[in-house]
Amino acid sequence: MSLDTILIVEDEAAIRDMLNFTLSSAGYNVVEAHNGEQAWKLLNDEVPTCLLLDWMLPGMSGVNLLERIRKHDRFAAMPVIMLTARGEENDQVQGFEAGADDYVIKPFSPRALVARLKALLRREHPESSRSERLIQGDLKLDLGSYRFTVADQEVKLGPTEFKLMQFFMSRPNRVFTRLQLLDRVWGEQVVVEDRTVDVHIRRLRKILETVQRAEVIQTVRGAGYRFSVD
Repeated sequence: MSLDTILIVEDEAAIRDMLNFTLSSAGYNVVEAHNGEQAWKLLNDEVPTCLLLDWMLPGMSGVNLLERIRKHDRFAAMPVIMLTARGEENDQVQGFEAGADDYVIKPFSPRALVARLKALLRREHPESSRSERLIQGDLKLDLGSYRFTVADQEVKLGPTEFKLMQFFMSRPNRVFTRLQLLDRVWGEQVVVEDRTVDVHIRRLRKILETVQRAEVIQTVRGAGYRFSVD
């Protein structure tokens, strides 16, 4: 797939057509799938730039497909936007815990969706900092190659976890509230619950546990979170 390919996984033909038209008009190459199994086959052929994934799919649900995707290192850097009519906080948390990077509730504005997609892709691939390397102790984050290593061992991070690690490593030993993290990692234009931060912090710590470094992300009771290798 090309650099700017968006895979739409949606069982309703009218919504697929609307998304295809909107994204094609915005300059993206669009690939469609109408269920999870078809999407899985397409993903195993080539990895798209971003995945727009409906929650309520026939057969395999969008959440189940996402959980399956996130088990594979090949898709670790692929941003995923969940599309759903389920707007309750618990549903959103479930989507984020499954591996979603953003959550758009139906019905939605096509223009607003494109804006959120562009914002997400800018956050994942900031042009101005591609050659930057961040080093804290034996933790190294290379923005050019999109690699994170601990003691020279590569550790796979999801897109949001990579962005969180980038933010923390560039500002060590400082405490940030959930709202500050939402504004500066997710962006002021993205509307998500502050509990989303907790979900991604848990995911990041779980990954760091595999290399015995979970303690670098510290909870400061009543204040927020801090990164420290000391």
